[in-house]
Amino acid sequence: DNSWEVNYHLSLRLYDAASEALYVVADYSTLAALAEKPLRYAQCFEDKLITYSNLVRAMSSSGKTDECINTCVSVLSELGEPIPTTINQQIYFEEVAKVQEALIGRSRQDLLSLPVMTDINKLTAMRFLNHMLLVTYASNPALNPIVVFRMVRLTVAYGVCNIAAIAFSCYGAWLASGLNEDYGAAFTMGRVASDLMTKMGSVEMLPRVHAVVYGMINIYKEPWQASLCKHSEAFDAGLHNGDMEYAFSNIAFYHTLALFGCGSNLLESNQSLHKHIQRGLQYKQEGMVKTMTVLKQMTYDLMGIKKNAYDNHFGGLNEDTVIELTLQKKLTAYTRMMYQKIKYVKYMCGDMDAAAKHYDLKEELYANCAGQATIGRTALVLIASFIDGLIGLYFARKHRDDEAKWTSVAETSIALVSKWAKSCSWNFANKLSLLEAEYFFLKDDERAYSCYKASIKQAREHKFNHEEGLAHEKLATYLLHKNRHDEALQHFQNAKKCYAIWHATFLVQRVDKAIAVLSPLCGGSR
Repeated sequence: DNSWEVNYHLSLRLYDAASEALYVVADYSTLAALAEKPLRYAQCFEDKLITYSNLVRAMSSSGKTDECINTCVSVLSELGEPIPTTINQQIYFEEVAKVQEALIGRSRQDLLSLPVMTDINKLTAMRFLNHMLLVTYASNPALNPIVVFRMVRLTVAYGVCNIAAIAFSCYGAWLASGLNEDYGAAFTMGRVASDLMTKMGSVEMLPRVHAVVYGMINIYKEPWQASLCKHSEAFDAGLHNGDMEYAFSNIAFYHTLALFGCGSNLLESNQSLHKHIQRGLQYKQEGMVKTMTVLKQMTYDLMGIKKNAYDNHFGGLNEDTVIELTLQKKLTAYTRMMYQKIKYVKYMCGDMDAAAKHYDLKEELYANCAGQATIGRTALVLIASFIDGLIGLYFARKHRDDEAKWTSVAETSIALVSKWAKSCSWNFANKLSLLEAEYFFLKDDERAYSCYKASIKQAREHKFNHEEGLAHEKLATYLLHKNRHDEALQHFQNAKKCYAIWHATFLVQRVDKAIAVLSPLCGGSR
């Protein structure tokens, strides 16, 4: 401790370097202990900033979201950028108005031509706002856009810095969110972010910009398969640059898109997830390890393997108790993801009551969590909306007392997927055709058949093998209803082939049972 009096500046530099090194090697407990001294002995607030920066990054990576947010808010207040922490509708729309006023009349080229930011306090504020992005997205979605808006306003007012690229990309994700649905403007902001990163030579920002641009913006404009290599590239760049937080965010985006969006081979995905989970544990990226664990469990479920992926990473808990834990700790992002994953798996596996239950649980979660509609959506959310529509149409055909509810769910889904299909037919045309087919089935409209056939063709041409299998299965069910047994059998067999390629053994076995029941009724068996 005497060194701080005798050789203050050397001590400060050594502790700053040590905290940086401890963050990179993921020794967060030692970092937290080491941080006590510079925070106690620093002669001015500015001398605490490097320690605070490394400390909040460690908090974010280790899942201490509330501590991270509170520390960042305190630092920002000292820097003259107070952030409201309790967000109501009035505050939200006031902040929206401010950022829109700042951007009004500014073209893409205007934003790229902004001067360089030189104000030290504002540069530091941008750094701490940047630290808040992931944690607010995960645990405080109402606060997330407020952070993004402040970053954009500071950039317009004081000039660009390397962090401005992530600010514009996150603003683009907000433009594409459920409240806005402005995909063209979102795509433009994504281009601003990528171009600005290139112009500034900010290679260290690539993992952050790619996570948002390819994970939340380009999903409405470009084939999903094309984004996989971008997330993989960003993962490698993050490892190289020491940005472990966003390296593993990108690999989690990769696996989410590969599994839910692209229908990647489940066995290969399971093996890849195992490898990346082990690396995530090595670098103590607890949040993304938990996300990838949910995905690994999905692969087990669809392959029909009775294993508990949560056992090693959640203290021996099973899926139900993990959900209870996330609810208790208000880990909204994890709860949301688990409900979506379970709903998807239950639907694909034919457990419709469980699928409906988890749809209701997801809706209840959204109703009790402010800000869900204001944050960027991932491919998982888009696929979940598609599945919601299919669940709704299944139950609407039951013609029960809740038919109006489920018809409304279906019509909302069709309206959303129709918008997305206009923006990117490659990703959404087959989904829209399948929803329309099921809707025509509900209405006893003969156009159902041609829509099922269109969905099969589109899914095959656009390399969505898993959804081609689903469309074959749904057409088979429709043909059974029409007593066209031979055709139904052919489509069940085609569904089985697609599911086998996907390595979805549970689905293969389920379809096999339908084939076994149906075969004796078909012409070839008589």
